[in-house]
Amino acid sequence: MNTRHLTGILAVGAAASLALAGCSSSTDEGSSTDGGESMGTITLGYLPAWTDGLSTAFLLQDQLEKIGYTVEMQELTEAGPLYAGLAQGDVDIYPSAWPELTHASYMEEYGDDIEDLGTYYDNAKLTLAVPTYTDIDSIADLAGNADMFDGQIVGIEPGAGLTAQTQDSAMPAYGLDGEYELLTSSTAAMLTELETAIDNEEDIVVTLWRPFWANDAFDIKDLEDPEGAMGDPEGLHFLATAGFSEEFPEAAELIGGIELDDAQYGSLEDTVVNEYADEDDKSAAIDEWLEANPEAFSTIVAE
Repeated sequence: MNTRHLTGILAVGAAASLALAGCSSSTDEGSSTDGGESMGTITLGYLPAWTDGLSTAFLLQDQLEKIGYTVEMQELTEAGPLYAGLAQGDVDIYPSAWPELTHASYMEEYGDDIEDLGTYYDNAKLTLAVPTYTDIDSIADLAGNADMFDGQIVGIEPGAGLTAQTQDSAMPAYGLDGEYELLTSSTAAMLTELETAIDNEEDIVVTLWRPFWANDAFDIKDLEDPEGAMGDPEGLHFLATAGFSEEFPEAAELIGGIELDDAQYGSLEDTVVNEYADEDDKSAAIDEWLEANPEAFSTIVAE
């Protein structure tokens, strides 16, 4: 694995905070980045360790600022507080939500106060994965082989939809309860465990998802899911606080015109997370990506 990949994700993960205090409301006035009068302030809430949202947050920041909005970036570490902040209006946009399956429980709780601005990617899925050298090819093969993995499935954040899907659906469906413990901590910690295991050629099973840069950075394979217990593929959405499109119609139109295929999404994440890992300002990364992928937007805002 390129160690810059892991270093970058650990750095942004460590910077995340649960606090919503200090978020500006969408009605704040200010100046746009080009020095003109701002069209308003838009707060983007995202989880840095989940690099689909990290990548699209910087994409939206770049494009919204270019049409005159002031954009504030709000980092969180769990999906639950992000959905709550979205519903309460403390956060204006969640740039890469999984509302169809992975975050369905949050939508049931907060969906009445959330506006869907559109689906930008339609083939996201949750997985369990192992190194390619591990002699296991299906989740069903995990049963009876707990000794290979020290009885552990290494997961991510406890509040993640992936965690709930693994614990409440996949493990019971394949008879893994009682034989395996699902370890939860953070995405960064899971990636560290995965890298260490592969460096030592040890067996490990981790919770993962697609699209995610780690699938290409590590020598791993998805386990087959004959029972469909990890769920069907779903779309990634741009979600906003209720009434967003009425207050910010130009922003809503721009965001609704974004649609990415596998290659476009993969190059966006690789450019932002890996190629520009050491850059705090991602504007150059976004400019480079937009030049290579002009068809990803119905309208691209140039400098």
